[in-house]
Amino acid sequence: MGRLYYGSGTDAIEMPDRTLTHLRALATTKLRRSESFSVSWRHPDDVPGGRSTIWLHCSIPLRFELDSAEAEQLDRDYLERMAKSAASSGGLTIDLSEPDQLPLPIGHSVLERAA
Repeated sequence: MGRLYYGSGTDAIEMPDRTLTHLRALATTKLRRSESFSVSWRHPDDVPGGRSTIWLHCSIPLRFELDSAEAEQLDRDYLERMAKSAASSGGLTIDLSEPDQLPLPIGHSVLERAA
């Protein structure tokens, strides 16, 4: 499980390394272009609250911490779906319910892979 540190706070946002690796690639690309976007996720059952949203902007410090020392392989299709979702008015919503798989961004279906 990796951790995203957002802003000056010391609390970490936990998510699977594979998901965090893709979010890091997306954030790096978009923030380098000065493109801000929101990221939302539903909290796991053992975490208080229902869901959270953060606004990623180049002026807000981010730190990505991965448990794995080995670099995760990026899935281009998943990264493209994340980018499309992040560019929408609703922003990127990540489903963290299946930690061993790359979840589809909310609002996207498996049928989009064939399109």
